[in-house]
Amino acid sequence: MDLVFRARRVITPQGETACDVGVVGGRIVAVEPHIDSPNVVHLADDEVLLPGLVDTHVHVNDPGRSEWEGFETATRAAAAGGVTTIIDMPLNSIPPTVGVDALEVKRKAAAAVSVDVGFWGGIVPGNLADLKPLHEAGVFGFKCFLLHSGVDEFPAVTVPELEAALRELATLDALTIVHAEDAHTVRDAEPDYAGFLASRPRAAEDRAISDVVAATRRTGARTHILHLSSSDALPILAAAKRDRLPISAETCPHYLTFTAEEIHDGQTEFKCCPPIRERANREALWQGLRDGVIDLVVSDHSPSTVELKAGDFATAWGGIASLQLGLPAVWTGARERGFGLTDVVRWMAAHPARQAGLTTKGAIEPGRDADLVVFAPDETFVVNRDELHHRNPVTPYHGRSLSGVVRQTWLRGKETGQTHGRLLRRGEA
Repeated sequence: MDLVFRARRVITPQGETACDVGVVGGRIVAVEPHIDSPNVVHLADDEVLLPGLVDTHVHVNDPGRSEWEGFETATRAAAAGGVTTIIDMPLNSIPPTVGVDALEVKRKAAAAVSVDVGFWGGIVPGNLADLKPLHEAGVFGFKCFLLHSGVDEFPAVTVPELEAALRELATLDALTIVHAEDAHTVRDAEPDYAGFLASRPRAAEDRAISDVVAATRRTGARTHILHLSSSDALPILAAAKRDRLPISAETCPHYLTFTAEEIHDGQTEFKCCPPIRERANREALWQGLRDGVIDLVVSDHSPSTVELKAGDFATAWGGIASLQLGLPAVWTGARERGFGLTDVVRWMAAHPARQAGLTTKGAIEPGRDADLVVFAPDETFVVNRDELHHRNPVTPYHGRSLSGVVRQTWLRGKETGQTHGRLLRRGEA
């Protein structure tokens, strides 16, 4: 063995166990009660060995808006948060990833990364002919918006345009991920939080999700609902799953952590789209995870400059940067509600890896990459925005006490900071 990790608590697909994890050539080759080796990493009694998390919803914004974020800073934040694989969204960068040439520009921008990085392609009006070449070039699937994306260079599609793309992508068995808010229901934002929340009601999500479910039913294409915030949509998704439609859904740490009742006017660090809703809605999202209606939890890391987050809820950029904090944020809420680390690993590692077809990621078992996290679940800390690694120190978590500290992150058997991440292509990882 090149390396053996020895821990009293290891989270495997079979559950939590005491075992040794043997690594050769960056891959896990054995998970056994005891492995003889001179090269042993001994975890402390208060530490748990987790698989590296997979975050399939990250806006790196590079190139074109690298003052918002960049691959170097984003992946350093990911590693600090126990995330060993990210998949970058096709928008907020310039050019957006809506053609093969743009994909190559983005790959060149990702020259220095601390974790492994893959890329989504985009669906916009007029790029139907670009979808198959992007798929063949290795993107992990395709994102679209059903209302204005926030940036003009990535325009929204209509439901008929979405369905046309789904028919094309069904022939490739490619995944389509959808920002599902109904453009006709959303109104112009208001400067105060109550007005902003009212401008993007639950009905906007519910109607758009119903449209996606109907298009999935007609085309048979694989679809995924991004950043679910409306708990009213859970019955719609549950019914689609009972009908065995190929549809899945995610939510995000901020929807599971914060509530509208605690957000005051001017606290634009909490602004995101769709918005953070009421306390009862948050608890219903947790129940959606318990019931299996929501499949995964990912960050929707969407940073910007300090200046763009200033102002009021009508004008500030809508996005929350939490790539480094997702694991402790979700674990803090999960343990309070009776969930275990096996649940958190399922939502944040195993299911995102499965969704993206990352067959070597997301689990501690032979054949997987030795992407591992040494996690102290009982240690608490208070978030200090100045200690975060993403480019701009803006976060609604500042000053909040969270449980769970990432003490080490290993990528393919080497501690992050001592190795570089790789650029991934669909079907190769």
